Amino acid sequence: MITRLEGSWCLVLGASSGMGLAIAHELAREGVHILGVHFDTTDGQEKAAVAREEMRGHGVEAHFFNANAASARTREELLPRFEELTGGTGIRIVVHSLAFGTLLPYVGAEGEDSLTSRQMNMTLDVMAHSLVYWTQDLFTAGLLREGAKVYAMTSAGGTRVMPHYGAVSAAKAALESHVRQLALELAPSGIAVNALRAGVTPTPSMERIPGSDRLAVHARDLNPHRRLTRPEDVAEAVSLLSRTDSSWITGNVIGVDGGELLT
Repeated sequence: MITRLEGSWCLVLGASSGMGLAIAHELAREGVHILGVHFDTTDGQEKAAVAREEMRGHGVEAHFFNANAASARTREELLPRFEELTGGTGIRIVVHSLAFGTLLPYVGAEGEDSLTSRQMNMTLDVMAHSLVYWTQDLFTAGLLREGAKVYAMTSAGGTRVMPHYGAVSAAKAALESHVRQLALELAPSGIAVNALRAGVTPTPSMERIPGSDRLAVHARDLNPHRRLTRPEDVAEAVSLLSRTDSSWITGNVIGVDGGELLT
């Protein structure tokens, strides 16, 4: 059954920029209350505060928390707060949009640093494993109920390789595997879990990738739409896919790329 999103709650992990921010704005316009977790310096916190007030301008509640979303302590501290804020209604939509990892090569050239064990573990923990831990704790707390939707942001890096992207590519592959397993285990509870594979998208995290300018030009020229994916394209997909109580679309990697991978 198709339902309205108005009055429901969404948790966005990575809410202050890029796709997470665009999704929060889109859902706020649809009347969804927003819980945002982000990890920023003073400048980022100021931008998040502005975004929060813009969302509240749509007549919804919006609460942002500047904390490390990959930390168990953060989950421990925030879940009781989420229970209080949602007033027992639960969280309808969870968006995992954490983009923090190393871009060092596995085997550096002479004079170049190589990836360390600590950096590899950090990248996978933040960008992949934290999805599992958040979902576990939200479900155990009773905040994820029948009809809830969990989305993880992946990329073509889950199956393809490029220079400097090795650890992130590994994290995306692990993330997609976690999505499938969570979908299997949460299906009896009527909760859907999917990964959204955006095309090359101009975001702050993409700009940190060495050679991202060349990557953007290449992706734009290949895309049948002759443009890059925008954060708003992904936000609209989340809004569309969340308008049903059904959990029948689950365990998938859903392309939101304008046909980029077709060519």
